[in-house]
Amino acid sequence: MKVKKNMKKTFYHVFVVLFGFGMVYPVLWMISGSFKDNAEILRGTLSLLTENFKLTNYVTGWKGFSGITFATFFKNSFFITTAATFGTVLSSSLVAYSLSRVRFKGRKFWFICMLATMMLPGQVIMIPSFMIWYNLGLANSYVPLILPYFCGQAFFIYQMMQFMTGIPRELDEAATIDGCSKYSIYSNIILPLLKPSIVTTVIIQFYWKWDDYMGPLLYLSKPQSYTVSLAIKLFADASSTTDYGAMFAMSTLSLIPVFLIFLFFNRYLVQGIGTSGLKG
Repeated sequence: MKVKKNMKKTFYHVFVVLFGFGMVYPVLWMISGSFKDNAEILRGTLSLLTENFKLTNYVTGWKGFSGITFATFFKNSFFITTAATFGTVLSSSLVAYSLSRVRFKGRKFWFICMLATMMLPGQVIMIPSFMIWYNLGLANSYVPLILPYFCGQAFFIYQMMQFMTGIPRELDEAATIDGCSKYSIYSNIILPLLKPSIVTTVIIQFYWKWDDYMGPLLYLSKPQSYTVSLAIKLFADASSTTDYGAMFAMSTLSLIPVFLIFLFFNRYLVQGIGTSGLKG
């Protein structure tokens, strides 16, 4: 029985390792390709090893285009992503608190409206949204990429509402007896206990916004305002030779912020889940 159990355990771990390697292999191949020249990349070899190790791809890629380096593109992406993520956390937590803990007329109606927006594909509202921003004269700016996130995001509102159901309402009642207002309860009680949900929101929203390509493509027309996702696409030129090495190099660098965000916040996420979101 012990031998059979060890065999199952070994088979399980081997399967997980092979499956995990298959999942991350495309990323590893891209990182490996960032050190290869175009000829070696276009041969389509599956090997992660390179014949001619080249660091010049990073130098060439970082130079960017038309005198605009990738430092500018990274700065633009950081600004847009950080602002949008902050707006998402602030607005979504406020809306979730009001719908979950505050009794007011029409609350169920607005909750249904919020859920309905989750069922609309982004492609349906893409053109109407662009026309609105265009008529407001804000189409060629960062405003359409940031301001909507200060108005709440349905997915994260619903996620936070579900988390709030696990927070005892007796805490609200006790705070009310002590003279706390709704805003005090939100800032001093709900928000600290909402930390695991906020961390999840930060991780997911940062990743979504950092990886966003269609939004910047619609609203940004000046190269100096481009994000990393748009700038990487500029390496692919149908009228000339595509520099795949430089493209892979900058794509590899673009993974670092997302990886660091997950690595930094994951500790708090696991800690919050382990304590069920309640401290003390």
